[in-house]
Amino acid sequence: MEAINVIRKPVITEKSSLLQEKKVYAFWVNPKATKIDVKLAIKTLYGADVEGVRMVKIPGKFRAIKKGTMNKRREFNKAYVTLKNSGKLDLNKFEKSDKETKIKLAGPKVSKPKAEKAPKAEKKATVKKSK
Repeated sequence: MEAINVIRKPVITEKSSLLQEKKVYAFWVNPKATKIDVKLAIKTLYGADVEGVRMVKIPGKFRAIKKGTMNKRREFNKAYVTLKNSGKLDLNKFEKSDKETKIKLAGPKVSKPKAEKAPKAEKKATVKKSK
């Protein structure tokens, strides 16, 4: 998985902007990503040294759409990244390096084979003649 796919986007809220003064940045991350994946992605994309990463799972919630119809929002993962004394991150800019930006996820990848669909048989209209 590429580093750009580990970090979806930065969280920009009032709470996260207050945390940035303490050198803590919040990011929406891929649900399959681990703390190590997030740490390596911040290093490759922003070029910053990471002191620690905290992960939070936000469960999906049900939302009423119409009368009697419910829709479930998907689950999210949020990562709080604490930087070392190096400084600040520019959230609008990614720093591209000469190194590979691919990061292997910690868990095994399981891919399901796709079954091919059989072509549907066409129905022929039969006309009955009345006698």
